[in-house]
Amino acid sequence: QVHLVESGGGLVQAGDSLRLSCAASGRTISNYDMAWFRQAPGKASEFVASITKGTSTDYSDSVKGRFTISRDNAKNTLSLQMNSLKPDDTAIYSCAAGRNRIYGYENWGQGTQVTVSS
Repeated sequence: QVHLVESGGGLVQAGDSLRLSCAASGRTISNYDMAWFRQAPGKASEFVASITKGTSTDYSDSVKGRFTISRDNAKNTLSLQMNSLKPDDTAIYSCAAGRNRIYGYENWGQGTQVTVSS
């Protein structure tokens, strides 16, 4: 079991940038595929970005070119750099860890709120 805690959320204006962090404890994330998901009010959870143990990345079409996912296994942290933020990016962002992303992510953080005003 890996414990995940997100930070870095906040209220920003459209066009601004934010960097989210996810601190892991209990296990080293080097053994896990990692991802960010988000959930906007009244909507289902949505995949944002993922990074495998081998550092291959994947992004949703809605954030591709604006967001960058990265991992620092030495610091046991996952990050999400978000640029050119839009009001549609407003959501609770959660990080997730899984032994193999094919089978899903079994460890989740509580989330951090990101609000983008127009």
